[in-house]
Amino acid sequence: MSFTDGYSVELRRVKDALSAADAVIIGAGAGLSASAGYVYSGKRFHENFHDFEVKYNFHDMYTGGFYPYETPEEKWAYWSRYVYINRYTDALRPVYDDLLRLVADKNYFVITTNVDHCFQKAGFDKTRLFYTQGDYGLFQCAKPCHRKTYDNEETVKKMYALQRDMKVPSELIPRCPVCGGPMSMNLRADDTFVEDDGWIKACDRYNAFVSENRRKRVVFLELGVGGNTPVIIKYPFWRMTAENEKAIYVCVNYGEAVCPDRIKDRSVLIDGDVGETLAALLSE
Repeated sequence: MSFTDGYSVELRRVKDALSAADAVIIGAGAGLSASAGYVYSGKRFHENFHDFEVKYNFHDMYTGGFYPYETPEEKWAYWSRYVYINRYTDALRPVYDDLLRLVADKNYFVITTNVDHCFQKAGFDKTRLFYTQGDYGLFQCAKPCHRKTYDNEETVKKMYALQRDMKVPSELIPRCPVCGGPMSMNLRADDTFVEDDGWIKACDRYNAFVSENRRKRVVFLELGVGGNTPVIIKYPFWRMTAENEKAIYVCVNYGEAVCPDRIKDRSVLIDGDVGETLAALLSE
């Protein structure tokens, strides 16, 4: 989709819908962070994980996260690199900053499957964010023996700096402060995922926001949400749009901008890069 001659009809519809909205509910998926530069394969993977790729023959960060490493020292060498570059380094492109500029004066709330903290780094109000799948910045007990999470920035940065030969020093391996067992990342992969007090409160705030605005002029702004976990954002956005005749559904997704026929007349589908689309919306 070309933006070189100003706004397309679709962009104008989005702009008008946002201007008239009583509330904006943003649903953000991996495509949003990918547009900002957080790519998990290709050149970025090779530059950061060449040694792991050569040894274990996997070719993207996601696959490496599930590999059964022989020792915890090697496992945490991988994960500390993974978390460091995807949580504690800045985005290459100002996609999240542009999104904030677009909605800063709106009554907004964000639900996201992303776990990279980019919304808060860009300055979004943390009380208007619901990270459904966890946070790269948190550890939890691997069992888990209790429902609490722990900030990992200091430990991750030490593991990243001090690892040698694909191993971290044994004394840096995180242990649960309650049971003494191994820690894991606070990421939803199975039924051991910890929904801590912060997660529960964010979920409650999101549900309250949805309930308060369910009959108002709502823009459901879906950005970079693919088909891996559609029950979290995509399907609920379709359902809530269908139930509210004042609602508008906007989907920006490269190669996957679709919606059901039932809401097509109240939908804007943009098959393109999220970052380019946001920049175009701000350009006028």
